[in-house]
Amino acid sequence: MRVSLALIVVLLFGSLLIADEGMWMPHQMKMLDLEREGLKMDPGELYKPDGTGLMSAVVDLGGGTGSFVSEKGLIFTNHHVAYGAIQRASTPEDNYLEEGFLAENYAEEILAPGYTAGVLLSYDDVTEAIITTVHDKMSAMERYKAIDKAKKDLIAQAESEAEDRFAEIASMYSGNKYYLFKYKKIKDVRIVYAPPGALGNFGGEVDNWMWPRHTCDFTFLRAYVSPEGLGVEYNEKNVPYEPKVHFKISMEGVREKDFVFIMGYPGRTYRNNSTPEVLYDVEKIQKSLAERQEYIRFFENAGKENKDVEIKYASKVKGLYNGLKNYQGKLEGFDKIDLIGKKQVQDATFEKWIQEKRSRKKEYGGVVEKIDEFLNQEYKPFSEKEASLSEMTSYYYGPALVAKAHNLVRLSLEGQKPDEERDAFYMERNISNIRRMLQFAERSYDKNIDKNFAQFVMNRFLGKNKENLPGFVKDILARGPVNEWIEEAYAQTKLGDTEYTLSLVGKTPRELKDLRDPLINFAFDMEEELAELREQKHEMDQKLLDLKKIYQKALLEMNNDRIAPDANSTVRFTSGHVMGYYPKDGVYFEPKTTLKGLIEKDTGTEPFQTPAKIKELYKAQKFSPYTDEETDIVPACFLSTTNVTGGNSGSPTLNARGEVVGIVFDMTYESVTGDYYIVPELQRVISADIKYVLFVTDHFSEADYLLKEMNVK
Repeated sequence: MRVSLALIVVLLFGSLLIADEGMWMPHQMKMLDLEREGLKMDPGELYKPDGTGLMSAVVDLGGGTGSFVSEKGLIFTNHHVAYGAIQRASTPEDNYLEEGFLAENYAEEILAPGYTAGVLLSYDDVTEAIITTVHDKMSAMERYKAIDKAKKDLIAQAESEAEDRFAEIASMYSGNKYYLFKYKKIKDVRIVYAPPGALGNFGGEVDNWMWPRHTCDFTFLRAYVSPEGLGVEYNEKNVPYEPKVHFKISMEGVREKDFVFIMGYPGRTYRNNSTPEVLYDVEKIQKSLAERQEYIRFFENAGKENKDVEIKYASKVKGLYNGLKNYQGKLEGFDKIDLIGKKQVQDATFEKWIQEKRSRKKEYGGVVEKIDEFLNQEYKPFSEKEASLSEMTSYYYGPALVAKAHNLVRLSLEGQKPDEERDAFYMERNISNIRRMLQFAERSYDKNIDKNFAQFVMNRFLGKNKENLPGFVKDILARGPVNEWIEEAYAQTKLGDTEYTLSLVGKTPRELKDLRDPLINFAFDMEEELAELREQKHEMDQKLLDLKKIYQKALLEMNNDRIAPDANSTVRFTSGHVMGYYPKDGVYFEPKTTLKGLIEKDTGTEPFQTPAKIKELYKAQKFSPYTDEETDIVPACFLSTTNVTGGNSGSPTLNARGEVVGIVFDMTYESVTGDYYIVPELQRVISADIKYVLFVTDHFSEADYLLKEMNVK
């Protein structure tokens, strides 16, 4: 009976309940028939150029999304989005990752190390101002430099409007459109409340990307500004930020087929890519799987006998696992849906459309073949070499002290140039970000483990580049075994001292070299080759972008402009309905889970270790007023046919009136292919039900003052 009813639902509601395949920019929402879908508010209230639309209550947390839910700057996001801050604030004595954290008042709220909040003010189309600076007779490098200068000029003009203004220019449709986004940047973000890991990370990597789900994945943060209202660094005199608009919390719950929508900052998607680009990415993903597994083994072994080390690397390990399972799901899904076959059919249709008109053949003819030829003959060989060397200086994949040294060297070298000619990351506007990165790096590494990791990374590098070693590596090998050099370098370097490291910000290249620090000298030697590779990369990326621009211009023309641009960490809108799905033949997943499932999954050990108090509340049936009216129990999570990707984590899931009913924290395993190709019947987003969040906040942690602040009744 369940199957037949579900089939009837699909037949009756058809496209109305199928996932919309776009992550739309605010001005594109007018192309959508949102009232027919179920929206019960004025779409014009979602985005307003004066910063009073609901979209300005959505906060960019730099890799994740948050939402203002009170007049005093209270932000909710995911536990896993705030995980890095919770980890950096934790110690073996105060292990907030395991035990959770609750501030009873403003004074007890603690800094979220390294976190900032971007509040969207407005955005404008600046395509004309950028594309008029280039022409066809320019070389690829000349085009890159012209576009880079035009972007920097527009950004500088925008940021001169206010001390805490932050601006960025995002390219859409591979350079066919450019938009200037303006934000208020808040640099003082504090942790208010994080549930214990047994709730915020319930199910761990076993449940990650899976359904059914029972994770209460949320954390509350707060944004602080100066008494004058400016976004400044942490200061005891700072006060809670008062946003122009914040979200209301709904206590009505959700039902199957309810209309919902999501606004957030999705990271990257590749849906508009050609077949050759997808093939290139599939090969990269396959290679990355084994590499991630090696890194995970290293860091897990490093923290086995040392709790302090385990905490310091917890965020890195979690991120590695998250990416590993995502990639595994993608490869399985690509095969299951025959992604390459589908993309080939799309490109065959695309080519047929081009051949129908002489003007199209002249402008777009052969572009897919040109992309394929460039990727395989030029881009791939170069990118493999560049990625191998750049990995050593990465804060994510490289040793922390080597990355520190390289950033200091880059900053000193870039500092010799006029600000407008520097690499964007090392411009004056970003110096505070670099200082913050250097300041909080120590909370995410152990010097002895980092030394061993340097040996691990160097051995991997030597193994991959046996026949073509760069000069700086040959110099080390000429002196003796690499491990002896690393031992000596780590024994002599002072970069493990944070205050000392910060004192080197702004030093000239000569001043840094005079320090005779072995890791800084190593970074200078690396930089000679890396600088050359970066120049080549700019040229290679521009050549590829030039071809992609032609391809996507044709796609837009072919589809009458009704294609959402791929996600690129700018604000987007997606809508759908609460709905279950069939992951495979004969299996149906209900669209909602409850607290009962959390109790049923409990094993008493991680990652399914339910806190004792939750069990007591369940046994006593102390749920009111947070029950779901259909099940008469606390709801846990629900599915919707919206579509998201990394970066959307922490986004609010909103009902037809724009009120919070959930918080996005994952996609289903079958949905990860959606970064490249949407299969509507499989595409599902997982949200923690807001009633679950409120139940844990109120009954479990007794933080009712937060509910009062959010005006929850």
